[in-house]
Amino acid sequence: MATRTAAQRRFEERAAYDAYLATCPARELLDRLSDKWVSLVLTALADGPLRYSDVNRVIAGVSQKMLTRTLRALERDGLLTRTVTASVPVRVDYRLTPLGRSLLPVMAAVKAWAEDHIEEVRTARLGYDRAAAEPPVSGP
Repeated sequence: MATRTAAQRRFEERAAYDAYLATCPARELLDRLSDKWVSLVLTALADGPLRYSDVNRVIAGVSQKMLTRTLRALERDGLLTRTVTASVPVRVDYRLTPLGRSLLPVMAAVKAWAEDHIEEVRTARLGYDRAAAEPPVSGP
């Protein structure tokens, strides 16, 4: 049996995390990060911790069920922490972890890009839809 160097083992381990491969575990993370509620929750927490009700108020249109599911998933992934303070009523705060904060520039950039370019995307969609709705041109 041939021995491998530490560098060879590291290379092989890194190769296992190629998101283009169907079996790559990073795909699960990419799936999570591509969720619109995830990007909005992460960017909402950029300026510091928020209570559940504050997050819900900042992100218009998210259902209670989806917000709870998203917050739990982000906590499980180590991107945010949930702190419960015993009081009446109970106070629950959400804060980005260092790992979540490291992702923030990427998510904030995607959010900003979407806000800056939505009109161009809408124009492209309209043009595409018009072209798709036109009857095909027949030959002579």
